[in-house]
Amino acid sequence: MKRIVPIVPDASPAPEGEVRFDSPPPLALYIHFPWCVRKCPYCDFNSHEAGADLPEATYIDALIADLENALPLVWGRQPVSLFLGGGTPSLFSPEAIDRLLGAIRARLPWQAGGEITLEANPGTVEAARFDGYRAAGVTRVSLGIQSFDPHKLAALGRIHSSDEALRAAEGVASRFPTFNLDLMVGLPGQTLAESLADISTALTFAPPHLSCYQLTLEPNTRFAAFPPADLPDPDLCADMQDALEALLTDAGYLHYETSAFARPGQQCRHNLNYWLFGDYLGIGAGAHSKLTLPDRILRQMRWKHPQAYLDKAPQGNAIQTEQVINRHALPGEFMMNALRLNQGFPVALFTERTGQPITAILPVLRQAAADGLLDLGRERIAPTELGRRFLNRLLGYFL
Repeated sequence: MKRIVPIVPDASPAPEGEVRFDSPPPLALYIHFPWCVRKCPYCDFNSHEAGADLPEATYIDALIADLENALPLVWGRQPVSLFLGGGTPSLFSPEAIDRLLGAIRARLPWQAGGEITLEANPGTVEAARFDGYRAAGVTRVSLGIQSFDPHKLAALGRIHSSDEALRAAEGVASRFPTFNLDLMVGLPGQTLAESLADISTALTFAPPHLSCYQLTLEPNTRFAAFPPADLPDPDLCADMQDALEALLTDAGYLHYETSAFARPGQQCRHNLNYWLFGDYLGIGAGAHSKLTLPDRILRQMRWKHPQAYLDKAPQGNAIQTEQVINRHALPGEFMMNALRLNQGFPVALFTERTGQPITAILPVLRQAAADGLLDLGRERIAPTELGRRFLNRLLGYFL
């Protein structure tokens, strides 16, 4: 058993019931696009079928108005990254994305070299659009492949074909210096060999970043109500995970987060900010924000339904819910994020991001370490290999 080194807090705690922050953490900007061509049966994100008339210009107007009204909460702060997510942002034209990015730069002190990611789906993009997105300022594309196997794509309800997935991956690889390919394992009827074939095909495009998720049946999805009959059993899914990790390690990728692999230096800066409990301003239908103020951490959610958002955001009323995170909940929220990182987090970061000393959770840390799920060090805390395998169990200690 690893020896536990006592941890000494770096700062005095705030009085009971209070938190205080000398300076806020890095700020990221997230923009949600809530429309898709068709809702996938496994998807629990805030996405809606677009229909015949996508309100492109009206939605961009609403996003700009939303950002204008949010500025007092982030005044003077410089975002480190921007993520255009969905839904399917690539349903919007390069001209619309260019107008949006121009409006952001005019209102926020954008960091030179900041990461700007756009999610795209094969079947909604072609070469000309990739060129337009790059000209608008997008620096990174995250492409929702999921699988290159036509039978698996059909089982997932995806609208693109295997050929379209290959063309889109080639289009991104030839135009963007960094990009991500999204893949899924544990698909209906999938064998171990088929899961590795998808990974091997992805590697032919030399992606700087790969996301590899296991299919899960999320509540309030079609798959939850009508589960596929031929899902791989848990043992086979575990074999798939072991095999893909070995394959990607041999190919030179770092497994830096639960579902993320990257070449050295190519980790997604936007997602790292989430996992390290940084701040993020989310605008767009259903977008969430987490913002650190001198004496509290604030969470917000925008109106979820697109029409409600379109009606309310131009009037300065984009926020549907807002709450202050209870100080007693902050340690658990921090750990829920930071323990997704295989390398864990610096001990001092806990106090910086929660306003509390690490001693506030020291008994729980020691118990998780005694159970073999956590490595405790004077300067860094990280999940063990067992903790990474049973992450939900590890996180349960802090909830």
